[in-house]
Amino acid sequence: MVAMAELHCHIEGAAAPELVERQARKYGADTSRFIRDGAFVWEDFTTFLAAYDFSADLFRDEEDYALLAEHYLTGLANDGAIYSEFFTSPDHARRAGLSPETYTNALGEGMRRAKQATGIESRMIVTGVRHFGVESVEDAARFAVNCGHPLVTGYGMAGEERFGQHADYARAFDIAREAGLGITVHAGELVGWESVRDALDHIRPSRIGHGVRAIENPELVKRIADEGVVLEVCPVSNIELKVFPDYASHPFPELRGAGCRVTLNADDPPYFHTSLKKEYEVAVEHFGMDAEDLAEVTRTALAAAFVDEETRARLEARLDG
Repeated sequence: MVAMAELHCHIEGAAAPELVERQARKYGADTSRFIRDGAFVWEDFTTFLAAYDFSADLFRDEEDYALLAEHYLTGLANDGAIYSEFFTSPDHARRAGLSPETYTNALGEGMRRAKQATGIESRMIVTGVRHFGVESVEDAARFAVNCGHPLVTGYGMAGEERFGQHADYARAFDIAREAGLGITVHAGELVGWESVRDALDHIRPSRIGHGVRAIENPELVKRIADEGVVLEVCPVSNIELKVFPDYASHPFPELRGAGCRVTLNADDPPYFHTSLKKEYEVAVEHFGMDAEDLAEVTRTALAAAFVDEETRARLEARLDG
């Protein structure tokens, strides 16, 4: 397996079942509704969110968050990843009873430990939650700009795609862009191609989280390819959430064949019974990709990573070496 790199993962959604069970013992919680035989169980998007929220609630203090980042990144490195970016949420920090600064610093400590142990490089993307409204999303952008943490290098927006219009949130992204942060935004997952078009028109991101519904409009696919926007594609997540019925229907090969810059990512890995390694394996089994193709995907991710050029060169040397 070639060296891997990930651009799209939600850190609260990256907590492995065994780690969640460990946290549940710490806080006296019962996991039987959401974890069975060492795996998360859910039936639809509503129960997925219930499982996610239950597990996320078991991370409450600084050491919990340091452990979360360390555990995820160490496992990723052991699978062969050299780089990871994950989404963080100031809103979640406040709900957990921590300041966004304390939460970010704690995650940063876990990232430091993982790098020291395995050599994996990682960065944080602060995200606003779309369905919390414009003011909340702008607050997240201001936090991203002002927090001063060296590992916060990007800003994005996640949440319910059917809430609001991309134009409503343009100011938040302007705040982040003007401060030099990398820009990504979720679009074109549970909502159709128009979501991707509107993101390009109003947010002007260098990357789009998912973006796969762009396949519904050939002119939009051409625009994505022409503009060099990178798609953070999460194939297993798309199948599990029934965005597409099966891998034969998934547009990853078609988007790649049309010249779009595509990457492979695990989204909320344990909830979809996946990992970054599995996403690469799916690409081989279902999309007919070989080692050279996978290396190209990793190279695309490193080229699009929100890192300084010295770090990028070092990562690219690891891939080529």
